[in-house]
Amino acid sequence: MSAPETAAKVERLRGLLGAHAPVVIAFSGGVDSAYLLAAARGALGDRMLAVIADSPSLPRQALEDALRLAAEIGARVEVVATEELQDERYAANPVNRCYFCKAELFTKLDVIARERGYAAIAYGENADDMLQVRPGRLAAEQFQVIAPLRDAGLTKSEIRELSRELGLPTADAPAQPCLSSRIPHGTPVTAGALAMIERGEALVRSLGFKVFRVRHLALGTETRARVQVAPDEMARIAPVTEALISGLRAAGYDGVEIDPEGYRSPGSQQQK
Repeated sequence: MSAPETAAKVERLRGLLGAHAPVVIAFSGGVDSAYLLAAARGALGDRMLAVIADSPSLPRQALEDALRLAAEIGARVEVVATEELQDERYAANPVNRCYFCKAELFTKLDVIARERGYAAIAYGENADDMLQVRPGRLAAEQFQVIAPLRDAGLTKSEIRELSRELGLPTADAPAQPCLSSRIPHGTPVTAGALAMIERGEALVRSLGFKVFRVRHLALGTETRARVQVAPDEMARIAPVTEALISGLRAAGYDGVEIDPEGYRSPGSQQQK
C-alpha cells in the first residue's frame, strides 16, 4: 500500500474532484491522465467524462490503446477532433508550440463542458511538472482548467506507484509526447511529416524496442531519421541495423542515422 503521505494526497485528490464535479477529463492515455481518469471514476462514478483529442499528431495505436484503457477503467469516453495543425502558429513549430495545441484542445472541451453542464475541465499535470517550463500550462490557466494531481501534491513516482496498485497498464509506461515533438523547433509541422514519423516509430517498435524516438530532420531537400533508443537497449541495435535502415527508408526517409548517445530524458535535451 502507499505511504501515509501519499494516501493523504489521494484523499486530497478525491476531495478536489468532488468539489469540481461533474468533470470533463482531458485524457491522453498516458501515465498521468490514466491515473487521473481512474481516480475520477472511483471518486465520481458517472459524474465525469473522458475526452481524447484526436489529430495527426496522435499515433493510431496510441488512440486505440487509450480507448481500450478507458473501457477497462469503466469510464465514459469520447473522441474529439482537434485542428491545431490548421493553426499557422502551431504549424510553424515555435518553442511554445504546445500552447497552441492545448488552447485548441481546451477550446473544444470548454464547448462540451458548457453545453452539457459540466462544472470543470481537468488535465493531468502533476506536482513535478511545476519544475519544468510547460507552455500548455498558460492555456490551462486561461481556460481555468484544473490540475487536481498537481494541486493534491502527487509526484510522478507516486502516480506510478498508485497506478500499480490499481493495476493500470500505464504504471511503468515510458513518456510518449505527441509526434510533433520529434520535429525540431522551427521546422514546420505537417501532416506528411507526422505520418512519416508514425510509420518510422511503428517500425522501431516492431523490432522490439521499448523506449525510443525517431527524430525528423528536414535538411534541404533531404529528410533524415535520427533514431534514439534508451541506453540499456543500445546493444540490441547492431543485429537489426539493416532492417532498421531499410524499414525507415521504406517509411519515407532519405537517410537514417543512429544516435550513438541514445535517447536522453526530456530534461537533458531541448525537447522530448
